[in-house]
Amino acid sequence: MSQILDTGGTRPGLGTRITAHTAVAAARLLARLPPRRIRTVLGLARRGARPARYDEALRARRDVTAVSTLCSGRYCLPRSLATALLCRMRGHWPTWCSGVRTSPFGAHAWVEAEGRPVGEPEDTTTYRPILTVPNAPAPGRGR
Repeated sequence: MSQILDTGGTRPGLGTRITAHTAVAAARLLARLPPRRIRTVLGLARRGARPARYDEALRARRDVTAVSTLCSGRYCLPRSLATALLCRMRGHWPTWCSGVRTSPFGAHAWVEAEGRPVGEPEDTTTYRPILTVPNAPAPGRGR
């Protein structure tokens, strides 16, 4: 992915900055875990949350990138995790995705809401999701 900084252009208020920093700190720890554990933790975190609307997920992404230079740069895993966690702190959950593409090879992590990537470049659609934590459990599976 490109190294374009994504700060959203506005500085959130103090309360929003505190919750966004909390989400970023948790995401940095979570990003160190193996993929299986990340999926398990996120699966537990999403419980009881309603599906995120696109504008809600975009606001969370902008808040995360406004408080973290790590997340506003090329580090998509902590950014996507922090965005999902901040959404959850606000009572909703996007679909968290991690995927790959083969030509040119690349890996990426992002969130989706209302069926589309949130705040991501158009080439995000070229990635094939490998791990996802949807905003609702798969049919036939328990919460």
